[in-house]
Amino acid sequence: MNRYPTKVSGGETKQGDGGPVDALIDFYGAFNRGDLIGLKAVWLEGGEPSMDNPVGGIRRGWNQIAQGYSKLFEGQATVRVTFHDFTSQGGDDWHLFVGRERGACRTPTEVLDIAFRTTRWFVRKDGAWRQLHHHGSVEDPKMLADYQRLIFG
Repeated sequence: MNRYPTKVSGGETKQGDGGPVDALIDFYGAFNRGDLIGLKAVWLEGGEPSMDNPVGGIRRGWNQIAQGYSKLFEGQATVRVTFHDFTSQGGDDWHLFVGRERGACRTPTEVLDIAFRTTRWFVRKDGAWRQLHHHGSVEDPKMLADYQRLIFG
């Protein structure tokens, strides 16, 4: 029986079955390294994927999603998060993770603790698990305003 990790930041030992948990670990590893090539390997290609969060807004298709990650990775802020307190459910060709991210946003002069509610939806396509959708939301409006200020300058 496979056991899922209770927290995922990208450094966890993968299950080695090429399943959705391995894809989730790959996502967080690439995100926390600021690795756009690694993220491209995890996201579904083309116009199908979508992302909706308070910083990037609604983005449709890998190219728009990649532009958002590029702006984040090339900016003054460094963001690192851990996914936790999550549920996991799925079928043969889809898998949904719903939980929370906690972490920090750092600039040369400030550190902000950050917290998001997060949904990540993966699908199996051509034998590989790829992220189809991400939705993020924030409970604390002050934290969001501070986060946006650090990200956007």
